[in-house]
Amino acid sequence: MTPEDQEETQPLLRPPGGSAPRGRLVFLAAFAAALGPLSFGFALGYSSPAIPSLRRSAPPAPHLDEDAASWFGAIVTLGAAAGGVLGGWLLDRAGRKLSLLLCALPFVTGFAVITAAQNLWMLLGGRLLTGLACGIASLVAPVYISEIAYPEVRGLLGSCVQLMVVTGILLAYLAGWVFEWRWLAVLGCVPPSFMLLLMCFMPETPRFLLSQHKRQEAMAAMQFLWGSAPGWEEPPTGAEHQGFHVAQLRCPGIYKPFIIGISLMAFQQLSGVNAVMFYAETIFEEAKFKDSSLASVVVGVIQVLFTATAALIMDRAGRRLLLTLSGVVMVFSTSAFGAYFKLTEGGPSNSSHVDLPAPVSMEPADTNVGLAWLAVGSMCLFIAGGAQALWCLLAGLCLLHLRCPFHSGLCP
Repeated sequence: MTPEDQEETQPLLRPPGGSAPRGRLVFLAAFAAALGPLSFGFALGYSSPAIPSLRRSAPPAPHLDEDAASWFGAIVTLGAAAGGVLGGWLLDRAGRKLSLLLCALPFVTGFAVITAAQNLWMLLGGRLLTGLACGIASLVAPVYISEIAYPEVRGLLGSCVQLMVVTGILLAYLAGWVFEWRWLAVLGCVPPSFMLLLMCFMPETPRFLLSQHKRQEAMAAMQFLWGSAPGWEEPPTGAEHQGFHVAQLRCPGIYKPFIIGISLMAFQQLSGVNAVMFYAETIFEEAKFKDSSLASVVVGVIQVLFTATAALIMDRAGRRLLLTLSGVVMVFSTSAFGAYFKLTEGGPSNSSHVDLPAPVSMEPADTNVGLAWLAVGSMCLFIAGGAQALWCLLAGLCLLHLRCPFHSGLCP
């Protein structure tokens, strides 16, 4: 390892003698920031129960046809793309804390607009705003958490980000089992509102304060978060930020991880996992389940469990093995799901024929009823494989974080 590499891997703030901080408020600050990814997940999962509810709505409430439902689910990604670019700009100019505070505003505003919606355009506008907030939160929250955490808990707190996203998706599915779309949107305002309230009492990250040459504020932030500040050393000048030049892309150590990271992100998005999250309940309705909301909740629970499992075993099993296993599982599951729809072509198109809680051993009324279990099984496998792939993808993208100028735009 070269001296430059050693300097690059040094933490921005380090205790002399290797003593560990004892503060516990760092966990409260991390929880406050993690409410951003929780809101992100809720916004992603919101469309799954909301679309069937909006299709059932009667005038004067807005009603979604097939094309409008597609736009309602997908437009959040357009907002997220813009939010990623905006978040990267805010991160270094406004700071980590202020960026999180600002991203709470489009979350709350977007869900409020959906709650008050009287037509399709208000629904789409609200979804676009929540997508913008998702893009900002997906970039800023991990940075804030990693910069406030001391090394002994950085891995633990960092693993909470993706877990909070899938937990938010699951909460949206669970709430959609009980509430109609308006009350579901009201519930969506709760996590970002709590984040806005809690973050007002949390400090800026010591790293950002030092990069702005605010040593006293940085020491106060460390005292608040870690319970100690005296004796902590500041690294050599230049260690806190590495500049990037386009000419560096000629270096194999730069362009290889860059190409790998871009490819992983592209294939992960093209796998269709987002479409399943956006339209889970609609998919299960097409699969002729009587209680498509319950089937969606089952998928959400599987996603949370396998995301947590992948986080625990990733370092032991290895990223490459998990990515390979994930790809095989997703290919098998999507093939099985496609085969199910092919076999049930021409059957009844409503969801009133299959009751998910019914015993598997029960004699099916027809072939379609018996095959319906193939649908939920293949979707659970698909989500389980997708959770492993996403964790490995996020871990691999750490290669790009220090030097890649496009990292902030690609995070969403």
